Amino acid sequence: MADQTCSISGLSALLSTTGPANATGAAQYICSQLKTAALITADLTTAVDATFLLFSTYLVFAMQLGFAMLCAGSVRAKNTLNIMLTNVLDAAAGALFYYLFGFAFAFGSPSNGFIGHHFFALKSVPSPGFDYPYFLFQWAFAIAAAGITSGSIAERTQFVSYLIYSSFLTGFVYPIVSHWFWSADGWAAANRNPNDSLLFGSGVIDFAGSGVVHMVGGISGLWAALIEGPRIGRFDHNGRPVALRGHSATLVVLGSFMLWFGWYGFNPGSFVTIAKSYGPVGSPINGQWSAIGRTAVTTTLAGCTSALTTLFGKRLLTGHWNVIDVCNGLLGGFAAITAGCAVVEPWAAVICGFVAAWVLIGFNRLAERFQYDDPLEAAQLHGGCGSWGVLFAGLFAKKEFVEEAYPGRPGRPYGLFMGGGGRLLAANVVQMLVIAGWVSATMGPLFFFLHKMGLLRISAEDELAGLDVTNHGGAAYVYYDEDSSGGGSHGGGFMMKAINSRVDPRLTPTSSIEV
Repeated sequence: MADQTCSISGLSALLSTTGPANATGAAQYICSQLKTAALITADLTTAVDATFLLFSTYLVFAMQLGFAMLCAGSVRAKNTLNIMLTNVLDAAAGALFYYLFGFAFAFGSPSNGFIGHHFFALKSVPSPGFDYPYFLFQWAFAIAAAGITSGSIAERTQFVSYLIYSSFLTGFVYPIVSHWFWSADGWAAANRNPNDSLLFGSGVIDFAGSGVVHMVGGISGLWAALIEGPRIGRFDHNGRPVALRGHSATLVVLGSFMLWFGWYGFNPGSFVTIAKSYGPVGSPINGQWSAIGRTAVTTTLAGCTSALTTLFGKRLLTGHWNVIDVCNGLLGGFAAITAGCAVVEPWAAVICGFVAAWVLIGFNRLAERFQYDDPLEAAQLHGGCGSWGVLFAGLFAKKEFVEEAYPGRPGRPYGLFMGGGGRLLAANVVQMLVIAGWVSATMGPLFFFLHKMGLLRISAEDELAGLDVTNHGGAAYVYYDEDSSGGGSHGGGFMMKAINSRVDPRLTPTSSIEV
């Protein structure tokens, strides 16, 4: 009966006569149609969830454009091509190595608590629970960690070093960390398999990666910058800091807005699915779609609060309204809320952002005191604010939201300040220590080896001249003066004409530029 078409006339024919046979046939008919409808609904749910995950992936990947613009604006013009190329290669090399090894180490299940060992080169994918959209989503996260590190060592690093560390980070170091805290087999994961015990009865809640992504990238960049040393001229002979300002605040602001936009895939997208109900069928608010919206709200509030706190905090400290500081404060708030974005109330996100701003300001002061040079404040922002975010989740996670995001274990611990005891906080402290130790034990020796082999830092001559000219065949910006252009051949660059004209001082000054 399962191949019959569901129709009133078909059911009426079965019910038009009496008898057990027709009653049985009618029941079979109804059940078969309900089963078919359920299967169709399941397929639609899967399609909706896959579409949501792919859309989130595209947003996260768009953050690479944000990183590229932020990095380009934060360095001097003579190093623009170099930093842009490193951002492209973070994505390109990261894709290959995450495909070959990284995804298997991170999510190759079944596995042990330390490392995955299935799905190398996506063998056996798709399989139940692991389809292509999930791989793509996790790859976008992996290259974000590599992009963080590249900012710490900008303007003074050999190109080959970028290739080596980026491949190693995305293919091995980062995947191991994500396996520990995000895989169902991971020893400290909050979503661990039902038959496995949780760390302190809780597991680590790092929902979208304040620790897994931001601390990994930030601590890696910290070791690279420490081993490599500051840029020439960053500190004077007395150890006082000298500002080496980036060449374009416009690009910094553009990059910050692109990262803000992408964070709506980074945090809300980490739910992975959207078509899931928490309450009675038909409820418009008791579902994962509402939790995803709340996560976007907490993300927004933390970033905006941190930006405003940085604005006024730096005004009090320096006497200036600095847009670069505000952009970094904004991103620091986002990095901090990433761990607890799905499990905290909006009011708690405001607290998260407020503290994140002062964490960033404080770490920047320490960096100057110890003559640590990070052109993008990547270690301070992602490592420092990411660490605060991990602690914040252990303090403010709400019971209801924790059980929604990590179902199946009623009565699990939640935030200390919310009455849930200290076990979640203890688990998250363990996460901080483990990430710091693991990244230090892997990336630190790698950068030290590159340094000893003469593969890490460029020569002083190349650094002073700029990496674009010495390593990449030319400058990112080429300007030609009409009087010295050699016959008017401009090679497709910008032509800037000097206009010699008298300006009436009573009028508003203007400039004339031909492009």
